[in-house]
Amino acid sequence: MTKSPAGSIHKHDPELEASVGKDGIDYTRVNLLRNTSVAKLYEDALRYEPGTSISSAGALVTSSGKKTGRSPRDKRIVDEETTTEDIWWGPVNTKMTEHAFLINHERAVDYLNTRERLYVFDGFAGWDPKYRLKIRVVCARAYHSLFMHNMLIRPTEEELKNYGEPDFTILNAGAFPANRYTTGMTSNTSVSINFKLRQMVILGTEYAGEMKKGVFTIMHYLMPKAGVLSLHSSANQGPDGDTSLFFGLSGTGKTTLSADPARALIGDDEHVWTDTGVFNIEGGCYAKTIDLSAEKEPEIFGAIRFGSVLENVVFDEDTRV
Repeated sequence: MTKSPAGSIHKHDPELEASVGKDGIDYTRVNLLRNTSVAKLYEDALRYEPGTSISSAGALVTSSGKKTGRSPRDKRIVDEETTTEDIWWGPVNTKMTEHAFLINHERAVDYLNTRERLYVFDGFAGWDPKYRLKIRVVCARAYHSLFMHNMLIRPTEEELKNYGEPDFTILNAGAFPANRYTTGMTSNTSVSINFKLRQMVILGTEYAGEMKKGVFTIMHYLMPKAGVLSLHSSANQGPDGDTSLFFGLSGTGKTTLSADPARALIGDDEHVWTDTGVFNIEGGCYAKTIDLSAEKEPEIFGAIRFGSVLENVVFDEDTRV
């Protein structure tokens, strides 16, 4: 064990360090904090991230900075031999060259290697063990790690011990901009996915929802290849075992409709339908707070407590309400 520049104890994990090192992260220079506790993430966010507070209900209140929503025009998928014939290329699925991706990857790694501490979260996408993917998130902000601690499925101690290599890695260097002169860039924001390398790179946006939707994009591509149907829907279950699916684009009410006090919640946004049932891709819910009230949506309002993240919300500086 060694002392990090921040004074915390760095417990060496040779297997993790070797695995993360394959992505270019220099673990000899940065303190790797893996699957950190909620309390520790709170402490680090409050200490190192300006503008972070705790709400009256105990939630972590934070800001994603300049970008307060997703940047769909800046999303790219690498065009390579494993994907070129399988993707509906166009204004939604925009091509990126392998070379441009490597430039962005190098830029992200260079930024992450300048940080004193990096947060590594290893989790799962998909509740069905037959189809789930191991997703690793490497990020520089504690709130991003807490967000994915909520949104991905958390492994048990035994699963984490035997986690091995991830199926997909997200490198979130969102505080650092993309180079606008890199081929194919339209701004200093870039969210790019390389299915051959099984990597996702984020530059120029700190909006946490990019990681969430990035995981869904990965599953949306891979699940049909596995012979099952991925769905942008919420889902809940009645007392007799009947399952209801609610389809709709973001902001159309999926989360609200699925949070029915008379039915068991399966999930609020991303699911997969198999021959044996419906499973949630995620481990948590991501609700919009516009006009949210305890009277209209008690289940969602009640989830604002210790461990949850309030991103880009207005609150009273004195009462923290």
